[in-house]
Amino acid sequence: MNEAMVLGEAHLTWSRDDARAAAIEASEFDYRLAQRVACGDMLAFEEFYERYHRRVYALCLRMTGNTAEAEDLTQEVFIHVYRKIGSFRGDSTLMTWLHRVTVNRTLMHFRKSAVRRERTTEDGATPEPEVRPSALLGHTPAVDRLVLEKAIAQLAPGYRAVFVLHDVEGYEHSEIARALGISTGTSKSQLHKARLRLRQLIGQEAGQIASEAL
Repeated sequence: MNEAMVLGEAHLTWSRDDARAAAIEASEFDYRLAQRVACGDMLAFEEFYERYHRRVYALCLRMTGNTAEAEDLTQEVFIHVYRKIGSFRGDSTLMTWLHRVTVNRTLMHFRKSAVRRERTTEDGATPEPEVRPSALLGHTPAVDRLVLEKAIAQLAPGYRAVFVLHDVEGYEHSEIARALGISTGTSKSQLHKARLRLRQLIGQEAGQIASEAL
């Protein structure tokens, strides 16, 4: 083995060790921060809020499609977290724990809100191909992402909730059904119709972009 290969392997080992050490350090920082918040340290809570509120808001906005609701839910999440952060044990990252709390609070919001109860039939549950805006638009991933986010925001609340939970967050239909208080068949039907509607919306956006380019 020549010197270059030895140095290369040594560098890779150091890189892995550094990454592992950084992850451990970040995890320990999260745990200490959570414990300070749990002890009533308001400066720690302000730091926690500054670190994570944008990501919480973005998730709430994606799930609700409504800026006012997303803002209210973000505040509700952090009030809940302030009261319950003592339950964080460091078994996962703080962001993973906060993500789970945010999804749960948003689902509670949907359960309490009548707007999620669109009447849908249980037919049409045939799986629809995943929505891929790039296949329709042919633009950069950043543009495609913006188009998809815009289309998701235009979905009816119930369809949007199921689509985000299933296709974005990775929940199973049985989990979505329990969370939203609907049947598994209705969850599948709403996802099917959400995907169809998204394809229509993305297609309209593609036509608009094409006409503007002429």
